[in-house]
Amino acid sequence: MNNGIGWFEIGTDRPAEVERFYGEVLGWTFGDDDDSTAADGAPYRIITTPAAESIRGGLYATGGKVPNYAVFTVLVADTAATCRQAEAAGGKVLVEPVTEPGGLTFAHLLDPSGNHFGIFTPPASHDS
Repeated sequence: MNNGIGWFEIGTDRPAEVERFYGEVLGWTFGDDDDSTAADGAPYRIITTPAAESIRGGLYATGGKVPNYAVFTVLVADTAATCRQAEAAGGKVLVEPVTEPGGLTFAHLLDPSGNHFGIFTPPASHDS
């Protein structure tokens, strides 16, 4: 995984709602990081995705001391369906699904606390 993303982090002032959102939409799970705690005493949360070889990330409860943030792009089976799931779970579609000439489809979403992230579906295989 040379030059690949090795970690991601979400900073939010609404950690419980954000955990629920990503759990419902993408099947992510969250657990306490026993070695780290936020400045306000809240535990730093480790994020695990259901993809076997996926990177893990962290959730930082900002306590409202910094703006909410998230930087990552998630591969999904169906970009349009995931957009619908996100809206149903309290998120918003910031950029509607776009399919590039090569077949890759992407969209940009906002989670319930306003964190911006991307999703994408690779082109369908052209094997016969």
